[in-house]
Amino acid sequence: MGFLDNIQMAFASLRSNKMRSLLTMLGIIIGIASVIAIMTVGGSLSGSITDSLTSFGITNITVTVTSKSTETSSANSDRGVSGRMFAKSSMAESDLISDEMIAAYKEAYPDEIKSIVLSETVGTSSFEVDGNSADVAIIGANVDYQDNNSIELLTGRWINEDDLASKRKVCVVSNQFLSDTYGSNDEGVGKMVDVTINGFTQEFYIVGVYAYENNSTMMDLSGTSTSMYIPVTTAKRLTGGTDGYSSLTVEASADTDTAAFLTTTQQFFASYYTHNDSYTVEASNLADMLETMTEMLSQVTLAISAIAAISLLVGGIGVMNIMLVSITERTREIGTRKALGATQNDIRMQFITESIIICLVGGIIGIILGLLLGSAGASLLGFSAVPSLNSILISVVFCMAIGVFFGYYPANKAAKMDPIDALRYE
Repeated sequence: MGFLDNIQMAFASLRSNKMRSLLTMLGIIIGIASVIAIMTVGGSLSGSITDSLTSFGITNITVTVTSKSTETSSANSDRGVSGRMFAKSSMAESDLISDEMIAAYKEAYPDEIKSIVLSETVGTSSFEVDGNSADVAIIGANVDYQDNNSIELLTGRWINEDDLASKRKVCVVSNQFLSDTYGSNDEGVGKMVDVTINGFTQEFYIVGVYAYENNSTMMDLSGTSTSMYIPVTTAKRLTGGTDGYSSLTVEASADTDTAAFLTTTQQFFASYYTHNDSYTVEASNLADMLETMTEMLSQVTLAISAIAAISLLVGGIGVMNIMLVSITERTREIGTRKALGATQNDIRMQFITESIIICLVGGIIGIILGLLLGSAGASLLGFSAVPSLNSILISVVFCMAIGVFFGYYPANKAAKMDPIDALRYE
């Protein structure tokens, strides 16, 4: 009897005992569905984390002036905490990253650098126009800030080099700010707004309007606090800040090896601090954080999947049990086949094939159910479903392995039956 004949006989046996076959498959279905669902949700969560960190600029290199304090280094070396968290706020101008350093850095690596983002947090300010009010966070920014932070301009322009060089009092506001204060966001460019900084009111000229993206769950946007961008040089002058920067963000070119360039960047800026006893420079990015988080999430997902897979063992035992029952019921059939010339190997392959088919059918049902549950779970958590192809392929192979492992003993028992005794069996 050929392999195809064994498959036909296996499906015929399943059809003749539908309910019993379904109950036999139940452990396989539950185990496979659980593993697929968990892997799908885990993959969706991992993908969501990757997308979120990518939107923050995962390959961006952050260069920060950090303290050389021995106490800080020893306290944080084991914890992996950056020393910049403990850097003093009263750094002298000579401790900061100067415009000359930045210019030399650009000149040294023109092909590797796409942009350098400079910013300065100024504070918040409240506005009231004809009874309408709005709050803004005032941020000093340079030319590259817009592209690096994906700010979409609706009208007007962004801060340019002339604004920075002349320290002009110009600003870029959101359409939400105009809607809150003027009741319309159609006309914003050209308006003058009074901005209070450190107790002093300054008059700024709106040169651009950007599209505000609301990331909160609040439906009422009235009075929403948005950002107002002014030239970073203007921000430093108005706040009395010193020239230079305590940190900057470097966006590497698309074809640049970010990991290698991160080391190069740190070495470049650190060379300026070899004679500085208090401070040095540290370069970092989010790639290492993403790798660590992804690895941790994968380990947790695998651990939970392994627990869920225990039901597969129970399902395999159920398959073995039902095969033993089936062999007992079909003893005379086995005797007849042997009397007609079937070998032990023919009988063994017949029942192993039947065991594999039971597990495969249960596995396919489990995969479909697992994908549906995984997609539903990912949707409830707010992620896009990412089915794991590897987990599906592994599940199919695992089902076949269970069929062979748990089907071999019953099949071998059937193969070794004495044909005379089998024919006499009632």
